Amino acid sequence: MNVMDSSAWLEFFADGPNAGDFAPPLSDRASLVVPTITIYEVFKVVCRQRGEDAALQAAALMQQGRSVELSPSLAMVAARTSLELALPMADSIVLATARLHDAILWTQDEHFQGISGVRYFPKQVG
Repeated sequence: MNVMDSSAWLEFFADGPNAGDFAPPLSDRASLVVPTITIYEVFKVVCRQRGEDAALQAAALMQQGRSVELSPSLAMVAARTSLELALPMADSIVLATARLHDAILWTQDEHFQGISGVRYFPKQVG
């Protein structure tokens, strides 16, 4: 199972320098778990940068994976994760979702660097 955080989705959609690193887990839709908070974050950024049509297309692609909503129990696990690892709210929800589904978290967000179960790729400028 794989979870892509918002930075990974945005890198892939922008065809940035790390896009190729994120292509393999994205090609396996059956193993893709998508926290709904990532849909929110990606939709917002893409809408601001490229307009609502592009944002709707991005969200539709994201929903080809298995969407996971924030339940009360997941929220409490994410809150504990946030306290333990000093992660921001959205990051803790994404990580807790990945752990709940025994998934690898793919990211280029440095908040996740060094955390077990995370495939971190440093953001490249280019």
